[in-house]
Amino acid sequence: MSYIRKPAVRHPSLQPNKLGLTVRDYEGAMSTLCAGCGHDSITAAIIRTFYEMDIPPHRVAKLSGIGCSSKTPTYFISGAHGFNSAHGRMAAIASGANAANRDLCYIGVSGDGDSLSIGLGHLCHAIRRNLHMLYIIENNGVYGLTKGQFSASTDIGSKSKKGEVNTMPPIDPVLVAISQGASFVARGFSGDKEQLVPLLKTGLHHKGFALVDVISPCVTFNDHEGSTKSYVHTRKHALPLLESDFVPMAEEITISYPEGEARTVRLHDGSTVRFRKVAKDYDPTDRKAVLAYLEEQQLSGEIPTGLLFIDEEAVEMHEEAKTVDGPLTDVPFSDLCPGSAALEKLMSAYR
Repeated sequence: MSYIRKPAVRHPSLQPNKLGLTVRDYEGAMSTLCAGCGHDSITAAIIRTFYEMDIPPHRVAKLSGIGCSSKTPTYFISGAHGFNSAHGRMAAIASGANAANRDLCYIGVSGDGDSLSIGLGHLCHAIRRNLHMLYIIENNGVYGLTKGQFSASTDIGSKSKKGEVNTMPPIDPVLVAISQGASFVARGFSGDKEQLVPLLKTGLHHKGFALVDVISPCVTFNDHEGSTKSYVHTRKHALPLLESDFVPMAEEITISYPEGEARTVRLHDGSTVRFRKVAKDYDPTDRKAVLAYLEEQQLSGEIPTGLLFIDEEAVEMHEEAKTVDGPLTDVPFSDLCPGSAALEKLMSAYR
């Protein structure tokens, strides 16, 4: 089954928040992702974020596209509104939903394939509109749902499970967002919940488009070249009767380190990623300086994490469009469709 409900069991020691809800009230279905997947760690961080911020589940709208990452909304806040859109179209659906009902708390979960390939154009327009939502990219550098092909965020020199080497430059969602004028940009690591939860809270609190790029390792494609039990070797020499995979168990990767310092993390396949938390004196309000810093760190091979950029003076979509104060869903039909006379008056103004 792709959708399995969790048992309705509550431990008596669970503490309620200000709404009288426990953390269990912010959970969803049982995850069907691979054991050890970083996406499940992000789900846990999202659950903790909404629980600690005392946000009513029925006031949340969660959206996604297609991919492993887009299954994530199934696993948190079962009492929320939800919409699983077509591949790459989540940002467009979120824009329409937000335009109709601005009073909901919008969170979108996407992946590097969903957002940086087929959905890149929609993402850019959501950024330029400064759509009021938290937009999470679960970035693992592969198409994990379709056998691990290179994605648009795969680094040069990275090898696929078939041993192919990527030669195309990656699209960095952080650089794209900042250069497009995003008002809130952050990056985290799925294994560092201590940093990720505050970033998600700040993103939800921000009035405008808040993009959080989360590096989230894929554990399924960590077989090593030369192994006779690897996926590649087996498919070359076996005569399969049907398409099937076995995904080995893996441990969740976690780290904890101070601000301003760097740490190298070894992933499941033996490769390493070097993270650097921005220092306390880092200025996230200077767009030009932030872009220069990110490009400098990119050349050094380090991935900066933390709140990278914020513009608290940016104009949110509804302010720019001068919409009504309340949600359009509450506006009477007679006001939404005032008739042909009102239309003629409006059109005459353009003649």
